[in-house]
Amino acid sequence: MSDREDAKVAERRGFLKTLGLAGGAAMAAKPALAIQEHAPEQRKESEAEKVAARYRETEHVKAFYRTNRY
Repeated sequence: MSDREDAKVAERRGFLKTLGLAGGAAMAAKPALAIQEHAPEQRKESEAEKVAARYRETEHVKAFYRTNRY
């Protein structure tokens, strides 16, 4: 390869590397931003809420288990 072709290849590699690093940084920052947005809404559970039953056997839950039996 000539020097000119080598320079083009190096330029492309640098561009693609920059795109990859920028994408990785954006993905790493997204969860941190999501945590900050929802932080005021979060609260501690009381002792009564910790032991409360959360499962409710509604019609759509029954239908799910009925259709997914093996």
